[in-house]
Amino acid sequence: MVGGLIFLLLIYVVFLSGGTKKPAKTSSAGTHHTVVTFPSHSPLNPNWTGDGKAVTLAFGGDVHFEGAVGARLTQNPATALGNTVAQLLGGAQVRMVNLESAVTTSTCPTPQPKPYIFYAPATALTALHNASVTVASQANDHGLDCGTAGLTQDLAAAQTANFPIIGIGNTAAQAFAPYRTTVNGQRIAIIAATQVIAANLVSTWTASTTQPGVASALDPTELIKAVQQARRTSDTVVVYLHWGTELATCPDAQQVPLAQELVNAGADIVIGTNAHVLQGAGYMGDAYVDYGLGNFAFYDNTAPETDSGSLLVTAVGRHITSPVWRPATDLNGLPEPLSGTPMTTALASWNAARSCTGLTVTPSSSLASEKGETAPFVAPTTTTTVPAAATTTTTAPAAGARTTTTTTTATTGAKTTTTTKPPSTTTAPTDNAG
Repeated sequence: MVGGLIFLLLIYVVFLSGGTKKPAKTSSAGTHHTVVTFPSHSPLNPNWTGDGKAVTLAFGGDVHFEGAVGARLTQNPATALGNTVAQLLGGAQVRMVNLESAVTTSTCPTPQPKPYIFYAPATALTALHNASVTVASQANDHGLDCGTAGLTQDLAAAQTANFPIIGIGNTAAQAFAPYRTTVNGQRIAIIAATQVIAANLVSTWTASTTQPGVASALDPTELIKAVQQARRTSDTVVVYLHWGTELATCPDAQQVPLAQELVNAGADIVIGTNAHVLQGAGYMGDAYVDYGLGNFAFYDNTAPETDSGSLLVTAVGRHITSPVWRPATDLNGLPEPLSGTPMTTALASWNAARSCTGLTVTPSSSLASEKGETAPFVAPTTTTTVPAAATTTTTAPAAGARTTTTTTTATTGAKTTTTTKPPSTTTAPTDNAG
């Protein structure tokens, strides 16, 4: 009888305590404890390392084939970019630049109504390949300089040359499609997009389900969606953007929020061009962001537009380490690596540019979130208050701002309704020398 009571008592204790399961760990006093809900065996987890092997990626900025570089292309496409481009990108398994130009088979079939038109023959792709470039973005304000007819020639030239071009396409799906490669067992995905399109061309240049064009990030919804999709099946996700204000050494009011949205959605590396000067770089959480790489092989010949270089980073899945800036100066359109005192000075200047970015020298906790990586993205909205119907006042945004506020006010009736609408997807008229 006593034995039976003891047995029942043991069962009761085991049932209430959850069996032999160990209690959950709790944080010690004064220690912040974060519960991580990411799947542990998934690229959605910020701690994901893939197969644990390292991959080095190198990035250069704006490249086109105008001026002296264009003359070199005419003489010999195989040597048009010299040997310094390959030298600056050397040691990396993936090497990328921004091709700031349309590519056509001969002339420019439909020059666009804008001040600067850049186009190059298909041999430009030979030049990039021979300079060790792996992939190039044409998601910029010159990718469609020769219209949709030029875009058709561009895509055909890339296919014939078997050279990966991203950021443009016959549809938005093609324009946002990532370049994918596997290196050392690690799956790398690179997506390209632009926030810089001349205002009079936004409607005709933006790729859609029915229209060819560039991958536009003026409304970031499609870009965030592309990052989320790539995140699920990639060990390392890179976003290469054309953004920012020309000649500004600090990121503008559009760049910082978009970088934050991309990192929250799962981007591990965010790279930028367009300003034609160097902008700061560093860690945003544990993701690496470089707001502006400046010119790489370009016709600008005055400082600071001639400040150049390449960025190398090492990725072990989502762990981004060992950022290295290789400073250079553009001479006759080509980047010349620096050494000695000029190199030391250039490195100090590059590090100082971080001061206005909010980025850090070393990584910290991930800013990605499970919601950001999986939930449908909703672009920021503007609130419009409508008491009735009478007068309308529109307040233009400050330079670089993402929204315009419209308030309609009436004196009839006391009823007030509040509605929201997506922010304007156009910027101030933009076209520049690159």
